[in-house]
Parts: sequence; C-alpha cells; structure tokens
Amino acid sequence: MGVLIIETLGDRTLRFSELRNGVEGISHKMLTQNLRMPERSGLVEREGHPTVPPRVEYTLTEPGWALRATVDGVCDWTHRYLGRIESPRRRLDA
Repeated sequence: MGVLIIETLGDRTLRFSELRNGVEGISHKMLTQNLRMPERSGLVEREGHPTVPPRVEYTLTEPGWALRATVDGVCDWTHRYLGRIESPRRRLDA
C-alpha cells in the first residue's frame, strides 16, 4: 500500500481526501494507518493546518522522491510484463 501512496503523491502536495481518491478502494482508516509508516520513516511529510474543518496535506520528502524513482521503475516493469506474468498463471491454474 505504501507504494501506491508514494506513486499517487508523485510530485504533488495532496490533501488527505485527494490522496484517498487517488488510491482506489482504500478506506479512511486504512489510508491513515498506511501513511504512518512512510511519515515515521521520513518519506512523507504531513502538514496540518488549523482551519475549520481541519486540513492536512501530504508531500514526499527528498528520500521519498528517491524512493519514487525506484517505484516508478517497478510500475513500468509491471505494465510491460504483466501480460507475460498472467498468461502462465492462467495456464497453471486451469
């Protein structure tokens, strides 16, 4: 899930709701839980704004950007070879 968060943030700063909309099918609770690790590891920065209603924004830090380059490579690899991976799986599962 952390990979999807890093990929969704990309080069933008997103509010919690925008990030949630970008990670398909994730609940509020799961996104909150999955943001804690990259934030604690210094990959994602959280900034809270004392407004009504409260506004929280997330952005990648410098180490998060470096990891994003790796994540982008994995995503590119997946898009390129997914068909070749699924075909043998279907044959073996049949």
